[in-house]
Amino acid sequence: MNGLITPYRPMTMECAFGKNPVTHVGKLYNVAASLIAEDLVAGNPELALAECFLVSQIGHPVDQPQLVDVRLSLRRPGVAPSVSEVERTVTHHLAGLRTLADDQLSGALAIGRWPLRST
Repeated sequence: MNGLITPYRPMTMECAFGKNPVTHVGKLYNVAASLIAEDLVAGNPELALAECFLVSQIGHPVDQPQLVDVRLSLRRPGVAPSVSEVERTVTHHLAGLRTLADDQLSGALAIGRWPLRST
């Protein structure tokens, strides 16, 4: 989705381009996971890296994934954001899934660009 080949890093084979930005979980979860990771690192100078995995479940609303897995890499051992802070970031982005299509249409969010949000 970000135009990178990422050996030894999380990736998906799901193409985000040309998919329905309202209901296609492959697109929505790619974008949401990237935004979650981006926001966690931007808001926490103690983080070197954040990775987020979202897994959908057939028959459930898109904003209720079956699994959310967030992995954090710290700059220094023992200094990390609280679990509640990570949960707030995840919850915020899952609640905003329905606005991702509007954000893309307005240009506030662009697939294939890093960071995803325009500044």
